[in-house]
Amino acid sequence: MSYPGYPPYGQPPPPQGGYYQQPPPPQQYGAPPPGQGQYYQQPPQSYGQSPPPPPPPPQQYGAPTPQPYGAPSPQPYGAPPPPQPYGAAPPPGPPPGQYYPPAQQGGYGAPPPPPPQQQPYGAQPGYGQPPPPQPYGQPPPHQHQPYGHYYPPTAPSLGYGPPQIIAWSGDDDARALRSAMKGFGTDEKALIRILSNKDPLQINAIRDAFTRLHRRDLVADIKSETSGWFEAGLVSLARGPLLSDVHLLREAMSGVGTKEKALNDVLLGRSNADINAIKSEYHRVFHRRLEDDVRGDVSMKTERHFMIVLQAQRAEDSAPIVKADIDRDINDLYNATEGKIGTDEIKVCSILSTRNDNQLRAIAYEYQQKFARNLEDVIRKEFSGHMEDALLFQLRSAVDKYMHHATLLEDAMAGAGTKDYLLLSRVIRYHWDRNHMANVRAAYEMRYHRSLASRIKGETSGDYERLLLACIGERV
Repeated sequence: MSYPGYPPYGQPPPPQGGYYQQPPPPQQYGAPPPGQGQYYQQPPQSYGQSPPPPPPPPQQYGAPTPQPYGAPSPQPYGAPPPPQPYGAAPPPGPPPGQYYPPAQQGGYGAPPPPPPQQQPYGAQPGYGQPPPPQPYGQPPPHQHQPYGHYYPPTAPSLGYGPPQIIAWSGDDDARALRSAMKGFGTDEKALIRILSNKDPLQINAIRDAFTRLHRRDLVADIKSETSGWFEAGLVSLARGPLLSDVHLLREAMSGVGTKEKALNDVLLGRSNADINAIKSEYHRVFHRRLEDDVRGDVSMKTERHFMIVLQAQRAEDSAPIVKADIDRDINDLYNATEGKIGTDEIKVCSILSTRNDNQLRAIAYEYQQKFARNLEDVIRKEFSGHMEDALLFQLRSAVDKYMHHATLLEDAMAGAGTKDYLLLSRVIRYHWDRNHMANVRAAYEMRYHRSLASRIKGETSGDYERLLLACIGERV
């Protein structure tokens, strides 16, 4: 599995450096005839045999069907049907020029229709192609409005959707965790082995089984038996991704100052479904609105940037790339930055916060082609501080998510001392998707010419080191 729109590491880069071109769609009705070498060919004839009649000329769309000599003329389009004799059965099918409404596709509980086929970049849908299905009561989308929310929504990440019952029991792991922490001493290796290789749904099952079997809280027991960054890592694993995110946000905005990088990690580059789940869980746990807390902890223009993000109005991943809209966006970005005195910060924030990853990847590529300047360099020149970091985070996450996460891990370990707060939260966040973590490790080795495991070993030690290594997939 690799990130949509970007090849796995080890494969050749995409054509034209920015994004994939899909193969052309099948031939549409009314399209021009096929290319040379695909026309009708006459079969070989025997000597003296009369040649067969030539093939009929291609029928033009909308032209009347040829009739035999003397046959009555066809019914004009839209004309009323001819009168029927008294008592005659009605003609089969709908009258000419009309159609019957399509039958409903399934009843209540039927699976949703599949998403519309993605069009290649720059292509327009063929004549007669049906529009994407619209929710009941939703206004029809504009012809050139790929950024609207008229496309199938992106599914929430695993652990961010509604509670699920899985065909897997956490009872054995819950008993093993209790045994590892019961009595004198703690079996730290058992805690690492049990918690580091479970997905979010399994973690929820283990936590529920621990409460049901032992009438105890798993997170509270871990806190009482461990300490330091090892404790913080185990607690984050036991909480699962969604609950860990809301606690990280609360810690980042509590006390003196704000940990802006934690806000970036949790909120930027996320789907609408994940943002809505985070806001709902934050309110459930802390009885506070996330928007109010963010508004009180960031500066004015950065506040407006994050308010756009928290509105969860980003284009869904199913929204296509339309060349006309990409061109409009790059012109708007130029006019908001290099093309004027001063900078229209909110215009730039709005574009980078409301386009999906495929669209942002196309915008970055086309900007480079048109203005011969890298969009990252433009952002560095026009912005500073937290807003610069946030915009670069969004752009890099869209252009190459794997490499972006690899560089974030290196940033947490580079320089004097290790930024354990960031290193721990990032490793655990990426580990929930094992395929994603495998691609991040490959990107890290490609970029820094050493393995991520060896880098972590040089920065950490003890149970904390073993926990991080287990989370990136190493045997400990």
